[in-house]
Amino acid sequence: MSTGGHGPDDPTSPLPGTGDRLFDEDGDGAGGSSWLARPGDLVGPYRLLAMIGEGGFGEVWVAERREPFVQRVALKLIKPGMDSRSVVARFEQERQALAVMNHPNIAKVLDGGLTPQGRPYFAMEYVKGESITHFCDTRRLGMRERLELFCQACEAVQHAHLKGIIHRDLKPTNVLAFEVEGAGAKLKVIDFGVAKAVSQTLTDKTIFTETGQMIGTPST
Repeated sequence: MSTGGHGPDDPTSPLPGTGDRLFDEDGDGAGGSSWLARPGDLVGPYRLLAMIGEGGFGEVWVAERREPFVQRVALKLIKPGMDSRSVVARFEQERQALAVMNHPNIAKVLDGGLTPQGRPYFAMEYVKGESITHFCDTRRLGMRERLELFCQACEAVQHAHLKGIIHRDLKPTNVLAFEVEGAGAKLKVIDFGVAKAVSQTLTDKTIFTETGQMIGTPST
């Protein structure tokens, strides 16, 4: 589930939406298990701006907070009706996996919390990038430039492995490349939603993977 690509990127731009809707406890209207996120809704201190990614059990939104400072983030939510024990455990494992890593080529987790219904969400660094293959092809990068980007991806994966975390869903759409003024092409590895810890416990919830079960999402 990509957190890059398209989406608003001006922190001072007007906010779309239909007013301040908050999660509530009664299951009617804006809250409950049938709550569907919409631009303009509030999740914790963050206002949703636009959905930029969707997976089997989660959604990723560009969102921003205004207090105590303006900050634009990628905010990940569990889809309504998908908050089973195993899904919540995987969600919390991804949040903790990001929290233990600190590398310039891995998207950082910034904040997290629970909705009133107990469904977790977390905010992470917003990466406005393109899949590494699309980025390289559209710019007609040469072999040297492609290898330089690939080395950044390798360094990110090595950092995760040194922290005892295996990504398990590496594919072009989870490796986002972008231009940095004065520094050239950079990338960040995203979406540790099916990551596995091999040397530590990331969450106190047990996660089982059935034999033959597909992990991650197909690469397109």
